[in-house]
Order: sequence, then structure tokens, then C-alpha cells
Amino acid sequence: MSDQPIISANGLSVHFALRGGMFTPKQVLKAVDNVNLEIPKGSFFGLVGESGSGKTTLGRAFLKAVPISLGDVTYTDDKVQFDLANLGKVELKDYRKRAQLIFQDPYAALSPRMTVRDIIAEPLEVMGITKTREETDERVREIAAKCRLNLEHLRRFPHAFSGGQRQRISIARALVSNPQFVVADESVAALDVSIQADILNLLKALQDELGLTYLFISHDLSVVAHICDHVAVMYLGRLVETAPTRELFSAPRHPYTKALLSAIPSLEPDHKGNAQKLEGEIPSPTNPPPGCKFHTRCPFAIDICRTQEPALEHSSNEHDVACHRWKELMDEPVPA
Repeated sequence: MSDQPIISANGLSVHFALRGGMFTPKQVLKAVDNVNLEIPKGSFFGLVGESGSGKTTLGRAFLKAVPISLGDVTYTDDKVQFDLANLGKVELKDYRKRAQLIFQDPYAALSPRMTVRDIIAEPLEVMGITKTREETDERVREIAAKCRLNLEHLRRFPHAFSGGQRQRISIARALVSNPQFVVADESVAALDVSIQADILNLLKALQDELGLTYLFISHDLSVVAHICDHVAVMYLGRLVETAPTRELFSAPRHPYTKALLSAIPSLEPDHKGNAQKLEGEIPSPTNPPPGCKFHTRCPFAIDICRTQEPALEHSSNEHDVACHRWKELMDEPVPA
């Protein structure tokens, strides 16, 4: 893993304007709000949080798949650098070769009318990467073998495959253009546990072989602990904590992170769970609370939390946390 970030975001915001009704004014949905983040090249970077926290939107912003409202986002590899907030059409086409997405649902992500060969070959043809059918077929066979697909699979249609096989097809399609940066959005969530392990091992092997950088978006913290080397925790469009995986799981700083980690089930049959329940629901991103976004559910909130938004503060060893009271609460569990 390199110290050089492949993705660097400074003040990144993605806002969506919502139509107002006859009696309701127009609203702005702040899906991602003022995010500062660096993803080191060669890392397996995890992004976690509840549904509705903005994880998928942040991943799509890094792929330039949604408009960037505010802030700067830079992609840098060994050959080029792109300012994602100001990409022209020609640059965007080049960037698409370097940054790809693995979708969550392997059943909905593949066209039932296309053979596996055509599905994997489509990015090559659309981007104009290969010039002849022979060159395309050679590249398709090469990436299919790396993703543990047999050559006979290339002639079949997606309905003939299981969920795990379909996800390997999706991975092959994402990697056929030889990208450097891959967003895996809940890419194992729809699979059985045994198949999840197989896909995770494949992703790790491909990373080692091809020098990939992953942004791994997930709600399953046990999977993140197993596969990721760095983790960012997101809540209501903001990052509340980032740290190396081992440090985050052993010494979480933010009350929200502590609550998430307490909910991980144990494999020990005699272990008595102590999951910490958070009262209430995540607020609406169209009307976020003032101050710390988590204060409406935080058992440790005080007056400053309700009025002043905390900055992402460096604590130690690449460990950043956005909480006014994290130093006081170092050894405090979240009360049940």
C-alpha cells in the first residue's frame, strides 16, 4: 500500500434539489456534506454506516457517476491526474477506463439477453479499448480466467449461473478495462455466507495480482474487519471516524462507531451479547439537525454538540474522529 492517495477529497458535497409541491417549498437533500477523505493507492478501504448515511452516493461521486456540488476531488495514479469536479467529456471517457463499479445485486446487474462473453466485452467495445474482435476475445478470456470462470461459461446466458458465479461475471466486466480504482458497493451482501468468503478471497487475490485499490462499501462490519485495512464510518452524509481497521475495532473513539461495533454478533456460543441500542432513527438529510448530526441519538450529547458541528480531528496513528467529547469518552461504552 502506497502513501500516495489515489483519491483525495476536500470538502466534497453532493446535494440534490427536490421539487416542491403546491404547499411545500423546494428542498435540498444533502446526501454527502463536506467530506474530507484520502484513499491510499493499493488499499482495501472500507466505508460503513447505516442505510441512508450516504455511502453509495459518496462512492458514486468518486466515480463521477453523480454531480459533485461542492469541493475538490482528485484522482491520481502513476500516469495521470484528474480533477473530478471539472471533467470534460474526453477526460471522463478516459477516467471510466481507470475507475469502475461492482454492483450489489448480481441478478439485476447482468442483462439476460446477452451472453457472458458479450457482457464482459461490452466495456471494451464502448470505450474503444480494443480494435478487433480477436483482440477483444483475447482480453475477455484473460480476465475471465483471472476471475475463475471457465471458457465454456462465456457462451452461456446469466440465468444459467448461481449468485456467486454471476458476481464473478460482474467482477470480470468491471476489471476488463484494466482499472486502477474499483468501488465495490455491497458486492457480497446478496450472497450466502460461504459464497461471500469465496468472492472476498477473489477480490483480494485480484488486488494483489493487478495492483487494485478498492473502496469497499458495506454494512457488515465482520466482513469489513476481515478484508479491509482502513475504515471510514459515515453518518448522515458526514464522516465521523476514520482509522486503520485494527485500531478502529480495538479502540473506537466516536459513540456512533462504538454502537455499531457492539452490534457485531459473536461466534462464541457462551458469549452474552451487549449490543447498544441507539434511540430514534437517522434524521432526514433534507432537514439535518444543527451542530453534531449525531446529537439527536447520542447519550453523551451536551450543549456544544447541539450547536457546533465538530471537525474531523486527528487523534493518533491516522485515526481521525469528529466528536467534541472523544477524549473524555475514551473508555466509556455506549449505555444500553
